[in-house]
Amino acid sequence: MYKTIETMLVEIPTIRPHKMAVATMQTQTLVLVKITTNDGFTGWGEATTIGGLGYGEESPESIKTNIDTYFSPLLKSLYGLNIAQIMQTIKKNINGNRFAKCAIQTALLDIHAQRLALPLSEILGGRLRDSIPVLWVLASGDTEKDIAEAQKMIEAKRHNIFKLKIGSRSVEADVEHVLAIKKALGKDISIRVDVNRAWSELEAIKGIQALQDGGIDLIEQPCAIDNIDAMQRLTRKFDIAIMADESLMGPNTAFQLAKRNAASVFAVKVAQSGGLIESCEVGKIAQLAGINLYGGTMLEGPVGTIASAHVFSTFDNLAYGTELFGPLLLTEEILKTPLQYQNFELQIPQSAGLGIELDENKIDHLRHQ
Repeated sequence: MYKTIETMLVEIPTIRPHKMAVATMQTQTLVLVKITTNDGFTGWGEATTIGGLGYGEESPESIKTNIDTYFSPLLKSLYGLNIAQIMQTIKKNINGNRFAKCAIQTALLDIHAQRLALPLSEILGGRLRDSIPVLWVLASGDTEKDIAEAQKMIEAKRHNIFKLKIGSRSVEADVEHVLAIKKALGKDISIRVDVNRAWSELEAIKGIQALQDGGIDLIEQPCAIDNIDAMQRLTRKFDIAIMADESLMGPNTAFQLAKRNAASVFAVKVAQSGGLIESCEVGKIAQLAGINLYGGTMLEGPVGTIASAHVFSTFDNLAYGTELFGPLLLTEEILKTPLQYQNFELQIPQSAGLGIELDENKIDHLRHQ
């Protein structure tokens, strides 16, 4: 059934350094998976991560090695199974590897939707919207540069919601930086911050209070991944939205966080969740628990970005918008027709499958051999 399963590492420079608490990115390595079937269908998936092993347990190199060594032979040995049965078999035989599993599942769903001549969103329950709001992350680390970048985005009608990456400096320096940008952009522009789990609970109390007083709308992952107790206390203590990101690794952790009231918003990431189907399950848990949703990113290129958009289009509640700006951070385009960003939103394709066409000549030119 599956003729070839190919994993490619494609390194693309970013338009500027992207500074986070866990890494500073000058390039992004996209991990692309291409599956072709015996009857001529091609599906694409993506398993991109951030900063090598700086973010999580999978790196671009380990994802490629594990797909080539373990996933590919297993997948080629499976005949006559549907996607649910294939993914169940993969889960039984391969532990962890959420990012790799997401890429494989995305490519299989892309093929399945193409066979049915439907957009991918329609086999995930059906889209509720044809476009989704996209914020921009200001991460140069320089206050004046960030203000100028934001003003340019607002003027071009590309983004009017901004997130700031903080956590690598002192709490006081970070708060000063954020509030200066908030003041410059004005009360009508939403500003959020992502601490990337850098603060202790005491630092978080101090920082969040100052940011809440300064009109900031949301604090993302202030504490360590497994410090659920602190997340719970901060969520109950402050009026400002506290968002779980790295703590959220699929439906099981979503359930634990919801049960503990340890977040008021979930950042859903398809790779972190372990797949598109699992992301929909995380969204359902949030909906049942009265938790707001935000569409997160691993700074994927266009494949992972549009796969995420198909998922997020099915969410009933997308109160905090999305962060699907990954392709806009890259200096090279790998699609024949770029994704459409206009009027502060990303348009979701209406054509079958993911609804994109990759430029394979361009990919061959950029990929690691």
